[in-house]
Amino acid sequence: MSSILPPQDSRAGGYAEVFRLAVPLVISNSFWTIQLTLDRVMLSRQNSDAVGAALAAGVIFWTPLALFQQTASYATTFVAQYVGAGRPHRVGPSVWQALYFSLIAGIAFLGFLPFTDQLAALTGHPPHIQELESIYLRCLSFATLPILITATVSAFFAGRGDTWPVVAINAAGTLVNGVLDYAWIYGKWGFPASGIAGAGWATVVGSWASALLGLGLLLLPRFRTTYATLSGWRFEWKLFKRLLFFGVPSGLQWSLDALAFTVFLVLVGQLGEAPLAASSVAVTINMVGLVPMLGLAQAVAVLVGQRLGQDRPDLAERSTWRGAAMCLAYTGAAAAIYAFWPNLLLPIFQDQDATRWAAVTSIVPTLLKFVAVYCMFDGTTLVLSSALRGAGDTRFVSLALLAAAWSLMVIPTIIARKAGAGLFTFWGFATGYLVVLAFVFVWRFRQGKWRKMRVIEPAPLDVDDPPTPITANFDCVVPVANQGASLERPGASGGVP
Repeated sequence: MSSILPPQDSRAGGYAEVFRLAVPLVISNSFWTIQLTLDRVMLSRQNSDAVGAALAAGVIFWTPLALFQQTASYATTFVAQYVGAGRPHRVGPSVWQALYFSLIAGIAFLGFLPFTDQLAALTGHPPHIQELESIYLRCLSFATLPILITATVSAFFAGRGDTWPVVAINAAGTLVNGVLDYAWIYGKWGFPASGIAGAGWATVVGSWASALLGLGLLLLPRFRTTYATLSGWRFEWKLFKRLLFFGVPSGLQWSLDALAFTVFLVLVGQLGEAPLAASSVAVTINMVGLVPMLGLAQAVAVLVGQRLGQDRPDLAERSTWRGAAMCLAYTGAAAAIYAFWPNLLLPIFQDQDATRWAAVTSIVPTLLKFVAVYCMFDGTTLVLSSALRGAGDTRFVSLALLAAAWSLMVIPTIIARKAGAGLFTFWGFATGYLVVLAFVFVWRFRQGKWRKMRVIEPAPLDVDDPPTPITANFDCVVPVANQGASLERPGASGGVP
C-alpha cells in the first residue's frame, strides 16, 4: 500500500504524509549506518589503524560506486512520476533499464581489482595502512553488483510509496553482514580470523543477501501483473538513454562529493595516524546522526516525483519544506549532543592501545564541535537536493556541488597544507563548504524552475496505449481527466532528450 495521499486530500503534502513515507526509509538507512558502525567498532577492538584504513578505503570505493549506484537508484524518480501520472505499465520497463545498467556497471567495476595497491598509495598513508586499505578495496569490489541490484529493486518499491519492503531488503543484508563480521573478523565458528579482509567479505555476502531477496520480491505475481516487472524486461534504448541523461548527473553529485572528501581525507592522513583515526571516529559518529536522514530525503524525492507526475508542484513544494523542517529538528538535537556531550559515544570505539587511543580522544571532541556547526546545514542540503533530483534538476545539483566542494574545501585545504596548517583548519574549510552549499540549494529551490521539469516522456494519445484510470490495484494515480493538462503545459517534458 502507498503512504501517499490522493492530491485532493487536504492532508496531502503535510507532515503526517512525509512522516509515514519516510519512517521505513529512515529505518532502512539506519541499517546501513548500523552496518558501517559495526564494521568500524569491531575493527577498532583489534586496531584503530584498521578503522582509519576502512574509512579511507571505503571513501575510495564509494567515489566511483556512487556514480553507478545513484544512477541506478534514479529509477526511483521514473517510477514515482510514472505512478503519479497513472501509467503503471511503464514502471517495470524503467526498472529493467536500471537493472541492465547495474549489470554492466557491476561487471565493469571489477576492472579496478588490478589497481587497488595504486589506489591505496594515492592516500599517502603509511605503508602498513596502505596494505590494509588495498585488502579492503579488493573485497569491496565484489560487492558492487549486488549493491547496484539492491539500489534498483529498492527504487521500484520506494518510487511507488511502498517503502516497508525496502526495510526488509536492507535488514536482511545487515543481519547477514553483522553475523559474518563477528565470525570473519575475530575467527569464530570455524571462520579464519581475517581482520579487515573479514569485514570486507562479510559486506560482500550481506550485499548479495539483500540483492537476492529484493529480486524475489520484485518478481512476485501481483507486481508482474500491475507493473510489468517481468514482461517489461525488454531493453528500450530511448528509456535507457533517458535514465542515463538524468541519472548520471545525479550519480555525479554523490561521486564528486566522495572524490572531494577523498582528497580531504588524504590531506588529513598526511598529518599523522591520530588525526586520521580521530577524523574517522568523528565522521562515523556524524553518520549515526545524519545517514538516517537520507531516508527522509528519499521520501521527499518520491513525493516530488509523484506530485509532478500528477501535475501538482504545489504539493511537491509543501512536502519539501515539511521534510526540511523535520530534518532540521532532528539534526538540531544531534548538534546539541555533539557540542555538549562529545564523549558520549566515544567508548564504543575504544582501542586496545591505550596510548594511541588517548591521542585520538584528545582530538575527537573538538572535531565534533565542527560537526555540530555544519550538520543542520548538511541536512538542509540533503533534503533540498533530493527534491531537485526528484524533479529532474540533476545537472544543476552536480555542478553546484562540484564548484562548491573544490573552491571552498579542497583547494583551500591543499593551500593550507602547504602553509603548514593543522587539522582544525582543514575541518574549518569543510564546515564552511557545507554551510554555503545549503544556501545555494535553498536559492535554487526557491527559484522554482524544477516545477516544469519531468523525466518521463509525454503520455501516448493513441488508443493502443491509453492512460490508466484510478483503480485499487496500484498506488497513487490520478484520474484520466487530469492527465491531459500536463501534455499541453509548456515544459512538461522537462527537456527529455
